[in-house]
Amino acid sequence: MKVTSIPKTIRSTKRLADIIKVLSRFGFKEIIVDLGLDRFGSKKSDLPDSDEANLDSSRPMRMRRVLEELGPTYIKLGQILATRPDLIPTEWCEEFRYLQDKVAPVEFEKIHDVLAAEFPGRLDKLFKTIEEEPLAAASMAQVHRATLVNNDNVVLKVLRPGTRQLVEEDMALLEWLAQFVESYFSNLGYSPVAVATEFSRELTKEMNFLQEALATNRLRRYFDDDPDISFPKVYKETSTRSVLTLEEIKGRPLSSVDPESLTPAERTKIVANGTNAVFKQCLRYGFFHADPHPGNIFLLPEQKLCFIDCGMTGHLDKKTAEQLIDLIAAVIQSDNDKLCRVIIELTDVDPAITDRRDFRMDLSMMTSSFQEADLKQLDITKLLSDFFAMLQRYHIICPSDLILLTKALTTIEGVAEQFDPGFNVLAHVEPQIREVVSKRYGFSAIRHRMQNSMNDFLELLESLPSDTRRIIDQVRHNRLTLNLEMKRIEHLADKVDSSSRLMGISMIISALIVGSSILILADSLSKKQGFLGILGLIGLLAAGIYSAGFVVSFLIPKKKKE
Repeated sequence: MKVTSIPKTIRSTKRLADIIKVLSRFGFKEIIVDLGLDRFGSKKSDLPDSDEANLDSSRPMRMRRVLEELGPTYIKLGQILATRPDLIPTEWCEEFRYLQDKVAPVEFEKIHDVLAAEFPGRLDKLFKTIEEEPLAAASMAQVHRATLVNNDNVVLKVLRPGTRQLVEEDMALLEWLAQFVESYFSNLGYSPVAVATEFSRELTKEMNFLQEALATNRLRRYFDDDPDISFPKVYKETSTRSVLTLEEIKGRPLSSVDPESLTPAERTKIVANGTNAVFKQCLRYGFFHADPHPGNIFLLPEQKLCFIDCGMTGHLDKKTAEQLIDLIAAVIQSDNDKLCRVIIELTDVDPAITDRRDFRMDLSMMTSSFQEADLKQLDITKLLSDFFAMLQRYHIICPSDLILLTKALTTIEGVAEQFDPGFNVLAHVEPQIREVVSKRYGFSAIRHRMQNSMNDFLELLESLPSDTRRIIDQVRHNRLTLNLEMKRIEHLADKVDSSSRLMGISMIISALIVGSSILILADSLSKKQGFLGILGLIGLLAAGIYSAGFVVSFLIPKKKKE
């Protein structure tokens, strides 16, 4: 442990005890004891008993309630895990999607203190009015209406006081817990430390409202000329890490709109606009709003849609988009060899796994339900969900942005089912998908790739003489060196080190037993018995304790090194 991390660990001790108590109260006492976490909090006998009402619920539901009770960091952790079916079981993902971070609002005086600290001496010069009654209150931020000095109506998204410090302490504790779990469990199929690191990165980004401002501006620029899609304007001069100022959207959240109050044509247009927005972001721009649920979409006149809350975004580079198209094509064509190549490119998995017979059988079973399907009738969301579920069974981790893409597609399909169940999302975006395919396999695209390959080949030929001369010069002057990487040699070193330690411990135990026995024998033969016998008994006791610790060290599971 680093010296600089000790203060954080000390501050986290009380928090860890609280977490242990909450877990125990919701029926997870046995897990606490099995992991050995009870020694960091209370004794097993002091842990609170599970509530009867909690025990009647399923384990995923109880864990969701645990996360909600523990606060913003753990709520966000659950919300992110809900998008990772490659890390946790599907039923847990489904339950975590119900996580709510709506909480009681903070007093306006504390919000005013945050604003005064972010705009020292300039608050009255920037804002004419700020409403004390919040529009919304979440676990990490609170939203208030305001009016700028130029009379523009805006909304202020303000980070709740103390949130950043609490989250940082919680993250230090989570990273320690992840290291603790990873050191004892080596067959989880993923690295808890890697998950904690990714979560910390996402949460840090979400707490920095300047990042959200950049994402909002970027998406707004993409749809600047679109008559059906928009994003709110960001006021940079009144935005900081803890305060985000956006134009006030004069509309209604889709979550508050009754579909029955709209005509069939209006409902169809709403779904078409939302679908166009999401697929354009993914396929054309490669940067997308990852959480387009009805609460984040405002309905404007003429069924125009405005997307808000761009804190969670995903990237989809051109190569990945093409690989996804290849994935869909391979499924439709039942080409398992091509599908395995796409999996290797997308996930960097060991090719030996994709060559396994059971893996290919599962792949064939997955693709069989999509065979003979036309692009217009193919359910891409179900395809990707089944695909990630199958990869999870083989402990293959997918890039987080692909999971976010599935989340965005699933969410917008949910909007379509709510407003127009008969709307065929894929048939509507088929032209956009075909555009991506044509750009890759069209004549101009092939010509462009051939030109690039030819340029690379010519550059190689151009540098070949000088590279050859350099190698010959090194050989002539005996300076040519060959570096070989001996993989897994460190495992041999570990085995040698472990064996030497075992031999040393065994020799110490043997010496204690033999020496103590000699002392006891000498004491029994001496005329004045006492001191030597006691010393011998102490030696035998030490040998017994040493031997017990030696045996226990073998029984405790250790993390397997890759």
